[in-house]
Amino acid sequence: MTSTHGTHASNGHAYAKTALVLQGGGALGAYQAGVYQALSEAQVGIDWVAGISIGAINAALIAGNPHDKRLQRLRQFWQRITSHVPWPAPTWGDASRQIFNRMSALNAIVTGQTGFFAPRFPPAFLHPHGAPGAASIYDTSRLRDTLTEFIDFDLLNSGQTRLSVGAVNIRLGNFVNFDTEHQRIGPEHIMASGALPPGFPAVIIDGEAYWDGGLVSNTPLTQVLDADTDDDTLVFQVDLFSARGALPGDLFEVESRRKHIGYSSRTRLNTDHFRQSHQLKRAIVELFEALPPERRQDEHLRALRDLGRNHAVTIVHLIYRPRGYELHSSDYEFSRASMSEHWQAGLDDTRSSLRHREWSSAPDRMNGVRVFDFVNA
Repeated sequence: MTSTHGTHASNGHAYAKTALVLQGGGALGAYQAGVYQALSEAQVGIDWVAGISIGAINAALIAGNPHDKRLQRLRQFWQRITSHVPWPAPTWGDASRQIFNRMSALNAIVTGQTGFFAPRFPPAFLHPHGAPGAASIYDTSRLRDTLTEFIDFDLLNSGQTRLSVGAVNIRLGNFVNFDTEHQRIGPEHIMASGALPPGFPAVIIDGEAYWDGGLVSNTPLTQVLDADTDDDTLVFQVDLFSARGALPGDLFEVESRRKHIGYSSRTRLNTDHFRQSHQLKRAIVELFEALPPERRQDEHLRALRDLGRNHAVTIVHLIYRPRGYELHSSDYEFSRASMSEHWQAGLDDTRSSLRHREWSSAPDRMNGVRVFDFVNA
């Protein structure tokens, strides 16, 4: 086991590795593209990108393109899958914007989205039981074509940038992490991570059927925290749903709040668990190193040492904050206007967060994990 504690010279921070963690959230995923733009502007290199659902698509677009093409491919993808309709004038006010967003979401439901999904015809209920088209409302073959157009899967699997995407094995009900360190990832793995039922069909991989990873865990943070590494790691965690919110005042707000609670990350829970396990793993390392040299050669003690870790993690937490006119349909409202706003919000929030240099300071291996949320502090 080797350790590479030290400064990531190209990034100007004191961490050996940098990870980008992207939550699921449909149309809100443009916020993550804005986050990546800000990181790219600041020359923060990404060693590992992990995603769920739309986060898996953004992650694949990043890992599957050379550095100088990533922003271009992200922009092309989001322009491809969003609808260009007249931008609402700012003087319209929130009420008029809500009408616009409702119509945009309804358009996505009825007609689908270019390069992403299309309604089945005939509809699912007219297909025989067990037929391929009987178990989903939409056909996602458009998405496969878009992914193969904008992603170089040979580069994605080259090891230059590690990629992890999460899905759920339908038969077993278990979360599955597809990772380029352990297997070759293709368009089907990305589509599986975003196959949210009953809208989208299951994706078959090696004889097993998979659905959207967000059904079990909408944020792949634990995959990064539990990594088998001694490298100090800096994590930019990008959430599209917030665990905190106001008491709903009507049924539409109830649905929106339900969605945010159900799909939000449990960062405090995950980091508390990691901190506890880190203290135990660090104690294992310290006890092993305190042994006499001859005792360290014992194979059982060496096996115990391999369970130990002595690295630290710092998390910069970025959470999309919805505007007052956004509705429960914001994750399937694919207007170009909303996409541009979400992208700009991610760009602004990340630029603001990066100005607080506490995140780049030396890691705290004693406590194991630090979390910074500069925007919502």
